[in-house]
Amino acid sequence: MDGKAIYHDYQRPILGAVSVLAVVSLWEAALTYVIPLNPFFFTKPSLVAIAFKEQIIDGALWNDLLVSSRAFFWGFSFAVLLGIPLGAFMGWRRRAEYTLDPFLTALYASPLVALAPLIIVVFGVGLLAKSALVFVLSIFPFIFNTFAGVRSTDRLLIDVVRSFGGRERDLYLKVIFPSTLPYIIAGARIALGRGLVGIIVGEFYAASEGIGYAISRFGDTYRLPEMFAGILVLMIAAVVLTEGMRKLEALLAPWRAAQETR
Repeated sequence: MDGKAIYHDYQRPILGAVSVLAVVSLWEAALTYVIPLNPFFFTKPSLVAIAFKEQIIDGALWNDLLVSSRAFFWGFSFAVLLGIPLGAFMGWRRRAEYTLDPFLTALYASPLVALAPLIIVVFGVGLLAKSALVFVLSIFPFIFNTFAGVRSTDRLLIDVVRSFGGRERDLYLKVIFPSTLPYIIAGARIALGRGLVGIIVGEFYAASEGIGYAISRFGDTYRLPEMFAGILVLMIAAVVLTEGMRKLEALLAPWRAAQETR
């Protein structure tokens, strides 16, 4: 296999890795040779790498990651379980759309992060409040993407199923769900990022453990390499989860993956 064939097959990871390496190299060179480094205000990748080894490879942040992942799991799971059926219901039932859309659109357009103090007051400090915040931030992409997927379903396919005596259940399982699946996966990618923001905000406000609390603690004590190491962990988690969604989409909706590679 020659270089062109390898580049064509792995174009996405190659270009992604090159862009990351370019930014990191420029950052390191600028703070090493151009700008004098003040450790109280900024840091550089080599120091972040040392802190990353201490915090992750040596295990200092694993307990915080475990605490945050529990809240993320519960909040995100409930967002999936409630958001997808609600979006499908709104897309399929016109009256439900007219009733719920103004309220949900207003909420989605609002800065929901501002509700964090209220959520903490209502649910208290701990797992429940953080899960609720993740749920509030991540449910709307599922609702609106599922809604858009249902509304874009080919009416001809629906008419064909009905003409052959198909029931409501057949419409949902054989026509609506397959055509909506790419929209749901796209919504899940957006919801992942919003859910991670929910974890960070919740642990910034009121927590005694978790990755958000660790990042806040490192920032307050001017331990910038450790703080960036925590942020790096979140970035890696976001990339891994997003790539996992892409793999899931390729598995469940292979026709969509084929369209993207054209």
